[in-house]
Amino acid sequence: MLRYKRAVRVGDLMREEIADILMHKVKDPRIGFLTVTGVDLSDDLRYAKVFVSIYKDEEREATLKAIETAKGFIRRELGKRMSLKFVPELVFRLDKSIEYGDKIDRLLKEVSETRRSEATENEKDESP
Repeated sequence: MLRYKRAVRVGDLMREEIADILMHKVKDPRIGFLTVTGVDLSDDLRYAKVFVSIYKDEEREATLKAIETAKGFIRRELGKRMSLKFVPELVFRLDKSIEYGDKIDRLLKEVSETRRSEATENEKDESP
């Protein structure tokens, strides 16, 4: 059985708790539709990078500002929900991996369509 570092386990739990806090406790209208995609926690559990994915491009700036404003509240709520000696310092980052994945997916579809059209053209050229 694989053994996981404590920071990874705590980070997974922290991701769930932060997502719940943002959805149910933070009442800022600037926060749009977002997903907490991950938490990268330092080994000493003092610092946490929280990665969020924001659905609409035009809402990103306002949503990130709202999250930064609510950072103290989120940290305090985490302290109430999780039994840790220290509540980590939170740093919110925009997760661009979903956008990157979409770009790769579009490029793969483009290549596939190009190959199909080339194959169709080759079949036409070979037939009498």
